[in-house]
Amino acid sequence: MITQWPRRVAALTQIRVVDVNEPAISREDDHHLRRVLRARDGEEIVVCDGRGSWRMARVTATGLDVASDVERDERPALTTLYLAPLKGERGEWALAKATEVGVSRVVPLVSARLTQKFRGEARDKVLHRWRRIAEETCAQCRRTYDLEITEPQSPADVPADVAVADFAGSADWRGVSAVAVGPEGGWAPGEWDVARRRVSLGPTVLRGETAAVVAAALVTFTNGSWGFTLTASRNE
Repeated sequence: MITQWPRRVAALTQIRVVDVNEPAISREDDHHLRRVLRARDGEEIVVCDGRGSWRMARVTATGLDVASDVERDERPALTTLYLAPLKGERGEWALAKATEVGVSRVVPLVSARLTQKFRGEARDKVLHRWRRIAEETCAQCRRTYDLEITEPQSPADVPADVAVADFAGSADWRGVSAVAVGPEGGWAPGEWDVARRRVSLGPTVLRGETAAVVAAALVTFTNGSWGFTLTASRNE
């Protein structure tokens, strides 16, 4: 991956395909490639299957020609962000940034103080929009594993090992692979049981979308998805 990374970054775009062994793009993607991005014959793109496999391909007048062997990225550690939908475009922005930093899965969280309408057609519209944004963002940041967006859950249904972001929480994120971030109004009293692990997002009060990005960055970093190794402090 490292030796090919500059070539992947320099590619015109990345497109998801069903089979990287015989890459074929949809009519919609072909239109976007040729009419919007104005791809020229011979330009390189990345094709991937959303499950870690990818290769380089060249644009031709009739489709694509493969331009490299199939490669497979190592699957990152499983990390999950429980995200309460936010008003307007804030939730979409937060979702895109969480995708960029490498969260594996996002669970829409229907918390008590949710300000975004999230029922019936509105719920379906939000989920459809989130999945579309996640796919587009994966392509933009050359991510080769899809972001999974699950069905919504309420706090009562969240597994016991999921931590909760709380201003009074601990600064120790070790062992946290899933974290819940609240809506604009914060958590309602009694929304989480007292035994639930709570972790801090820092010393300042954050907006909902900022909190989501900080939580996504911390959970992916501490689980090694960025390729860095945490070292013990001198006081430990």
